[in-house]
Amino acid sequence: MDPAEENSSKTVDIYRDTWVRFLGYANEVGEAFRALVPVSLVWGSYAVATAYVTADAVDKGKKAAVAHGDNPGKTTRVAVAVVDTFVWQALASVIIPGFTINRVCAASLYLLGRTTRWPLPVRKWTTTAIGLSTIPFIITPIDRSVDFLLDSSLRKVYNEGEKQE
Repeated sequence: MDPAEENSSKTVDIYRDTWVRFLGYANEVGEAFRALVPVSLVWGSYAVATAYVTADAVDKGKKAAVAHGDNPGKTTRVAVAVVDTFVWQALASVIIPGFTINRVCAASLYLLGRTTRWPLPVRKWTTTAIGLSTIPFIITPIDRSVDFLLDSSLRKVYNEGEKQE
């Protein structure tokens, strides 16, 4: 089969293969802007990211339900799909990157205050720029770390359960 035909025949996952994926990064953007916007907007960015995580988990559960039809163990497999997706996305898209950007921005603002005589608005905008520019660099390492964490923990439990069925 021609590679172009192969790519077009693959199912597009709107939560991973389209612009919708960027909704998972809303909280990182919110954290980067924390010094400039009301905290309620930052929390709103977490609501957007959490809605994305939840929608992806529900979607993977529905897909698992269809894939397993009326086979024995369907409920368990659907639950595993939902839990695995939700935990992975919560860690890789919300918790770890949000914390990371928060700390990068806090450290930047502190260091700029200690090492420069820039006015506070300039330090805040610089902190926001540093936070935003950090996002692309943390995505892959965090994703890989969460894969390793889940492969070493929860996914071992899931795989043991499948062997017993």
